[in-house]
Amino acid sequence: MWDLYREVLKACEENRPVALCTVIRARGSVPRHEAAKMLVYPDGQIRGTIGGGEMEARVIREALQALQEGHPRLVRYVLSDPKQGDPGVCGGEMEIFIEPLLPPPTILIIGAGHVGRALAHLAKWLGFRVLVSDDRPEFCTPEWIPDADGFLVGPPEEVLPGAPIHARTYVVLTTRNHPLDVRILPLILETPAPYIGVIGSKRRWLLTAKVLQEKGVPLEQLARVRSPVGLELNAETPEEIAVSIMAEIIAIRRGGSGMPMALDLQQALRELVECGA
Repeated sequence: MWDLYREVLKACEENRPVALCTVIRARGSVPRHEAAKMLVYPDGQIRGTIGGGEMEARVIREALQALQEGHPRLVRYVLSDPKQGDPGVCGGEMEIFIEPLLPPPTILIIGAGHVGRALAHLAKWLGFRVLVSDDRPEFCTPEWIPDADGFLVGPPEEVLPGAPIHARTYVVLTTRNHPLDVRILPLILETPAPYIGVIGSKRRWLLTAKVLQEKGVPLEQLARVRSPVGLELNAETPEEIAVSIMAEIIAIRRGGSGMPMALDLQQALRELVECGA
């Protein structure tokens, strides 16, 4: 048991996701009993066991799905009749709680200028793990961006292929020109990042997209990009632009619409009267 807890701690320290599967109820003849545990990693590897066989294989599949969705789940199995679809013949019943242990959401900021610096500060305050990348060593430093958790310094073609981009990594390009975006985006578009934003005007993004399409990047991949990045706030300062970007990221992450929440008071009062409240 202690070895599994050490593995959990190690995964947390390394910002690696893992699912903890625990038997919380067992009745009758079963291979493992309450408190038996197993860890499932995103590549399907496991540590520990909750009984083996078909039942464990099903739990592994459920755990992988839980890691993708980010939500815990409770699964129940009757181990009686494989002909009826049961995963065993022991005769008992088991319930397993599957808890995905996920690293904090990460923002990868590519471009460490004024907006990148402001974005790193705000993202850190909001609880994100912050990675910053730039090909200019003088900007990619703790002195310039003290809120960053890590730095990827060097040409994008060298440092970005090894970047830890996963389903909880939000990527924002706060770069200095569109030729740099043309170099960077092909390195990002095939990753599982749920958000890819690119700073700049509509014209800059159209020029970038045109060049990338001519280079063979499929339109459906380019459609993943949000540019101009952020929600429309008419922002001007780096700090205001950072708010606009993080507001959009939070909306994507939480399933928000980005629309104002204020009531149309006249309409709301009319509906209140009509329903007899």
